[in-house]
Amino acid sequence: QVQLVESGGGLVQAGGSLRLSCAASGRTFSDYAMGWFRQAPGKERELVAVISRSGTRTGYLDSVKGRFTISRDNAKTTVNLQMNSLQSEDTAVYYCAGGLGLSTTATPVDRRRYDSWGQGTQVTVSS
Repeated sequence: QVQLVESGGGLVQAGGSLRLSCAASGRTFSDYAMGWFRQAPGKERELVAVISRSGTRTGYLDSVKGRFTISRDNAKTTVNLQMNSLQSEDTAVYYCAGGLGLSTTATPVDRRRYDSWGQGTQVTVSS
């Protein structure tokens, strides 16, 4: 498995921005499709954004389209989530996850396809 460490969470006012980063180590990073998930208290963990191994394909939760951008740098073994126009509903713990054994353009949405997870970083948006 690849080891994943998130950073960049914090407290921000509604309308503000945050940039989450996830640093990977261990296995070959480009072998993994990468996703950002979030989980709010009392709710299921949901996929927010996903990027393919090649970085050429991305996917987003409808509620974050146009506000969040996922990107990756395979040379630096990092995946980022730029979050703009944050809303109170975005408050959650955000997790970075990697899925192995997929095609270079796959953007898996099923959390069961992800086999490596970070520890999570808290994002709190105050209204």
